[in-house]
Amino acid sequence: MKKVMIPSLDMKKSISVKVDSDLTLLLSSGVYEIKKMEPRWRLRRPIIIVCLFLTIAGIIGFGYYCPDQVCALSRRDVTSSAAGLGMAGGVELTPGFEHDNLGKPVQQNLLANPGLSYEEVLNDDFQFDMNAHDVMVFLHIQKTGGTSFGKHLVRDLDLKRPCTCQRKKKRCYCFRPHRNENWLFSRYSTGWKCGLHADWTELTGCVDQELDKNEGETAKRRYFYITLLREPIARYLSEFRHVQRGATWKNARHWCLGRHATSDELPPCYNGANWNGVALDEFAGCESNLAANRQTRMLADLALVGCYNKTYMPAAERDRIMLASAKRNLAAMSYFGLTEYQKISQYIFEETFNLRFAIPFEQHNTTVSTVTMNSLAPTQRARIDQLNALDLELYAFAKKLMFQRFERLKAKDNDFEVRFAHLGNLGVRNGVTEFNWDSNIDDMPSNEHH
Repeated sequence: MKKVMIPSLDMKKSISVKVDSDLTLLLSSGVYEIKKMEPRWRLRRPIIIVCLFLTIAGIIGFGYYCPDQVCALSRRDVTSSAAGLGMAGGVELTPGFEHDNLGKPVQQNLLANPGLSYEEVLNDDFQFDMNAHDVMVFLHIQKTGGTSFGKHLVRDLDLKRPCTCQRKKKRCYCFRPHRNENWLFSRYSTGWKCGLHADWTELTGCVDQELDKNEGETAKRRYFYITLLREPIARYLSEFRHVQRGATWKNARHWCLGRHATSDELPPCYNGANWNGVALDEFAGCESNLAANRQTRMLADLALVGCYNKTYMPAAERDRIMLASAKRNLAAMSYFGLTEYQKISQYIFEETFNLRFAIPFEQHNTTVSTVTMNSLAPTQRARIDQLNALDLELYAFAKKLMFQRFERLKAKDNDFEVRFAHLGNLGVRNGVTEFNWDSNIDDMPSNEHH
């Protein structure tokens, strides 16, 4: 504390007052007028009036913009089930993303709308309402079985108003029971509106405006994000075989923070129209090949790591943040399934959304990638494991989380044994689309497959 001499108003006497040392820095030399204090009630009255006005305005505003149980466009905290897992493989699930290790602020994706989480759907009883403005958004990762799952969504759900599929192209109209408005945003319903195999970064910043454009009006929608994951090595080899046959996905946008990735950020791995006939070692040797850790990249918020600019931060830090972000986003999704556990995935979907499939999902344990995997040399397997280290950790996390959800749903289901034994066996099919995809004559180009 310091004493500060302040001249009195008649300039004949000085008043000595004690002030904090920090405050003396704010006192400049000169004369300070000491006013008589107003009664406290006179000071409090305008403050009370302002607070009362703000409170009433807030109540009215919140009631107008959020009449439902939840604001459809609000960002929620990470789900408690995800937070309960804490550390996974030494990586925090919910790290602080404000700054990178160079002290630079990491730009958040402010346009992102992650939708309702699994915990909100179950705990808060936010049931998927097809009659309202709820939209299911399918994030389709290449070679995870998403094509089959996408067909199930438009063809095999037991709905009051089934999707109407066109015979000359793989597209269906999935409208709400009483109006022509989409409840499903996916390849087979709306097409690739946000880009070919759009990732989390692209979808969350794009879906709302695309639906507004498609339907000609603005609506307050609640989004339910869903996806499928697959064992990473099998998925990587499946993509290799697919690219070897001519697939490219060259029309993918790779859109982040308002721009496409540049050719310097994502240099092509091949010259010509495609990479047809590529050898595995060459496929694995291209540093810009997005097949490596594809699932992590497609589930992460890329705005956190400078999008596709790999000079934005050190590689180790980029990997750490991407993995943590992918785990967080996956755990917060309303639903995800695993290709290797079709029956459990079907059960979790049906119980989460209170929707039923009219057929059981098929499990294919032996695939082309399995044959390729068995023929790998030890050095090749080690190299592929290294390239997909993030996906391997993400998949382990996803598997643990999915089985936690399964056990939780199972414990709440008094008829579990009967339900699980008869998945897909409905007594009455109320509106399943009878449509033979195999007879389709207008197949998609190879660069848009699966």
